[in-house]
Amino acid sequence: MDPKTHRLKLREKIGYGVGDAACSMYWKIFTMYLVYFYTDIFGITAAAAGTLLLVTRIWDTANDPLMGVIADRTSTKYGKFRPYLLWFAIPFAIIGVLTFTTPDFGYTGKLVYAYITYLMMMMAYTVVNVPYGALLGVMSPNPKERTKLGSYRFIFAFAGSLVIVAIVEPLAIYFAALESGPGTEAFGWQMAMTVVGIMFVLMVFFTFFNTKERVLPLKTQKTSLKDDLKDLVANRQWWLLVGAGIFTLIFNAVRDGTIIYYFRYYVETEGVIQLAFIDMAYPFSSFFMVIGQASNLFGVLFAAIFASWIGKRFAYITSMMIATIASIFFFFLGAEQIWLMFTFQVVISFNAGLILPLLISMYADAADYNEWKQGRRATGLIFSSYTTSQKFGWTLGSALVGYMLAVFGYQAGVAQTDVALTGIRTLMSFIPAAGAFISGAFIYFYKLDENTMLKITTELEERREEEGMKGDDENRL
Repeated sequence: MDPKTHRLKLREKIGYGVGDAACSMYWKIFTMYLVYFYTDIFGITAAAAGTLLLVTRIWDTANDPLMGVIADRTSTKYGKFRPYLLWFAIPFAIIGVLTFTTPDFGYTGKLVYAYITYLMMMMAYTVVNVPYGALLGVMSPNPKERTKLGSYRFIFAFAGSLVIVAIVEPLAIYFAALESGPGTEAFGWQMAMTVVGIMFVLMVFFTFFNTKERVLPLKTQKTSLKDDLKDLVANRQWWLLVGAGIFTLIFNAVRDGTIIYYFRYYVETEGVIQLAFIDMAYPFSSFFMVIGQASNLFGVLFAAIFASWIGKRFAYITSMMIATIASIFFFFLGAEQIWLMFTFQVVISFNAGLILPLLISMYADAADYNEWKQGRRATGLIFSSYTTSQKFGWTLGSALVGYMLAVFGYQAGVAQTDVALTGIRTLMSFIPAAGAFISGAFIYFYKLDENTMLKITTELEERREEEGMKGDDENRL
């Protein structure tokens, strides 16, 4: 890294980005397939799936900040955050396979199994993803480099998501076709997740070996959990980011979790496209997901440019308002208007992709703001709140899908009533639109703009230089 400008080398940016490609593969599977897996393959009701996701969220509320606190106080030769990528990648992958395994139990036994494995899955995700997210805040002190790093992170995140929506359902169909008799779909998903797990481990190890931690707390900083929590609660900018993050994920999770129902029961494209050259069937709904992920990726690529033109805050607000309007239009599309569906999918997904690098960069700014104002740095704790808001928003969104399907009378595997179809259309339109609008409203009140962060960064660098000179003087004495 250039000590004058704190510029990171391309290799390290790519190394960091690959880590989120790995995590995003699982995240996209959770948001797009988990409720469907529970209702149509695993064999529990939509309401039970919604309750499972909501109830288990209570533990996660404490789990994520706790992981942030632990990571902040970790000290190894590899740093504070990187060691968790090395230690927990393999356990994470194993638990992922167990979560998508259907045991030969009765209904109650299956429900208990689902609760246990899902809780383990979210804990494993926390142990890897919270330190991974915090790593962005300590690789460089330069806010512009962090924005670029955030862009790399989400470029790879959406690339990982794009790959997973392109392969996971076809893989499940492929492996299911190798079996005969009952339970073939369940076997297909278990084997597909085994392939995903192997990919995940290799990618996380790549991140570990190609990144480095550089931004350290001031040596004079005294670590106190009580003080860190007090600082966090008093940090108004952090609260705004948490609120924006929760509603961003509600917006994404509701749309993602509804797509497969929307195409299977409203658009009624239940057939698949047979890819003869690889002997694999490809569901039509997967093309819709792939188009969305590709559009997300273009949004991420454009994020840094757009932010440099009008600033991160205004770029975020503008994108969320466009996504709000485009989402509302989805309700009024007829089942035959396929091209309009794809058009609005491109618009919505592009803007959804654009805001995510901005949001994660704002969290790094909030960590600097906290250190500047309070004299203490708690990077892991602050970034744990990003993961908390992400999982909380996804849980609320996914639970909402399950509950609304139940309220509108959804029945798995049969033709749906007009009321149920109206519910599915609402889940693709008005509810995600509300999430996008509220997310943008939170950022409207966010005050850490470019000029403010330039002042904060300059003053923090001066403090570190002063501390360094004092340390040199003490060593001479």
